[in-house]
Amino acid sequence: MNVYDAIRNAETILPGTAAAEGKPDPRWKAIIAIGEFIEDEPEPIWSFAERWGQHPDEELRSSIATCLLEHLLELHFDLILPRVARLADSNEQFARMVARCWPSGALAEFESLRRRIMPLAKTHGYLTDEDVFRDVS
Repeated sequence: MNVYDAIRNAETILPGTAAAEGKPDPRWKAIIAIGEFIEDEPEPIWSFAERWGQHPDEELRSSIATCLLEHLLELHFDLILPRVARLADSNEQFARMVARCWPSGALAEFESLRRRIMPLAKTHGYLTDEDVFRDVS
């Protein structure tokens, strides 16, 4: 399987609906499969995240944020952040999805990413962690 196969597989079940509580959600499984290619294939994954990160389904946006966008930013920050910023400025659904991202890596990397992404979050009213939790919880 390659990234395009994984994207095609996901597209066949999206947007779909959330699985019943306690049941595995095939949407998450399909999105996780796409994430396996983030290191080497950021462009098609960005296109996928851009499309589905604007969807009205909050659970779907959460999966895009945590399974794809966080890792795109972690591994391809300079490439992806300007795109994220432009789209978040024009699309409230996408901006809310971005607020769900939690970058991983060493503390120094996190602090660096946080300093660079906070101006974007602030333009959308996310000034503190509590602001994020208010909208995410």
